[in-house]
Amino acid sequence: MAVFSKNGNWYIDYWFNGRRVKKMIGKNKALAESVLRKIQTDIVEKKYLDIRGSERIKFKDFSEEYLDNYAKLNNKSWEKATLCCIKCLNVYFGEKYLSEITPFLIEGFKAQRMKVVKPATVNRALACLKSMFNRAITWKKFRGDNPVKAVKFFKEESGRLRFLEKYEIAQLLENCNSYLKPIVILALNTGMRRGEIYNLQWQDVDFAHGLIHLLKTKNNEKREIPMNALVRETLLNIDKDPRIPYVFYNDEGKPFYNLRKSFFTACKKSAIFNFRFHDLRHTFASQLVMAGVDLNTVRELLGHKSLEMTLRYSHLSQGHKERAVELLCKSIVPVASPEGKELKVEITAQSFKSLIK
Repeated sequence: MAVFSKNGNWYIDYWFNGRRVKKMIGKNKALAESVLRKIQTDIVEKKYLDIRGSERIKFKDFSEEYLDNYAKLNNKSWEKATLCCIKCLNVYFGEKYLSEITPFLIEGFKAQRMKVVKPATVNRALACLKSMFNRAITWKKFRGDNPVKAVKFFKEESGRLRFLEKYEIAQLLENCNSYLKPIVILALNTGMRRGEIYNLQWQDVDFAHGLIHLLKTKNNEKREIPMNALVRETLLNIDKDPRIPYVFYNDEGKPFYNLRKSFFTACKKSAIFNFRFHDLRHTFASQLVMAGVDLNTVRELLGHKSLEMTLRYSHLSQGHKERAVELLCKSIVPVASPEGKELKVEITAQSFKSLIK
C-alpha cells in the first residue's frame, strides 16, 4: 500500500480481494495518507466495502456446511440429488466468495452447463444453489437478496409418464421371480415408493384393520394405505423370520437395496420396454383414475401434499380414450321432434354419468 503523486494529484495504491486498486484523492497528501490508513484498518477488521467477516466465505467451504447442517438432515436422497448438484456447482463457483456470486455469474454457469446437460438438469442445480443462498441468508452468512432469484429457470418439457395396461400387468407378474413378485404386487396395488416397500416392517402391517402404516415417507408425513384382498393374501403368504423385522430382505437379513437387474429381466421377458420400477407407481395412479376414482382420493393414497402433483397421473391410455369416444357415439340417441319432421340429439342423464366415469 502506498500513496503517490501524479500531475499534481495524490493517489492511493492498495490490494483488495486479489485486485490492485488505484484511487485519486486530491491535492492534499495528508488526506491521501489518512484515507489509506482508514482503508487498511477496515480491511484488517473486514469492514471494507461493508463486507462483514461472515460473508468472507468461499462457496466450496459453505457447500460443506450446507451438506452437513441442512441437506443430510432434511433430504433423504441427498447423496443422489444434492451432492451431485453441489459437485458441479463447486467446479464453477468453488473458489468464489459468496459475495462475489452475482446473477450475471450464474447466467454464465447456465450457459456452460447447457452445453453438456439437459435444461432439467441445469434447473436442478439452480434450485440447489437457490436453496444454499437461502440457508446462507438465514444463517447470517450472506447479506442481501438471493442472487438466484434474478435468474430465469429453463422451461422444461412435460415429465415422463409411463404406465402399464392390464394385460401388461399380467405378463409382468407372470415373469417375476419368487422374491420380486410380491414386491411388484405391492407397488401396483398400493402406489408405495420403492424405498417404502424395501423398508417395510411387519410392525407396519395391520392385518386387523387392513392397513399399511408408513411412518417414514418422502415428505416426512405419516400415511395409511388400505390393503386390498390381493395385497393381504400376498403378505400372509410371505414366510416370517422372527429375528428379522423387515417384510422383504436379502440373505444377510437386511432390506433390499436394488433389484434393478431382476426387474429389468422380468420386463424384458414380458416385452415391456422403457419402463422403470417407479412407473409401477404411475400405473397404480393411472389405473385408479381410469376406473373412475376421484383425483383427491388418488392424491391421498399417493401421499401428495397438493392436488397439482397428482394431476400428472390423470392421463388416460389411448385405448381408454377410444373406448370413451365409442361410448359417446352409442350414448347419443336421435329423438323425433313433436312435429315428426325434424330430428334432434339428446344425451340422457344415465349416458352422461357413464361418460364421466
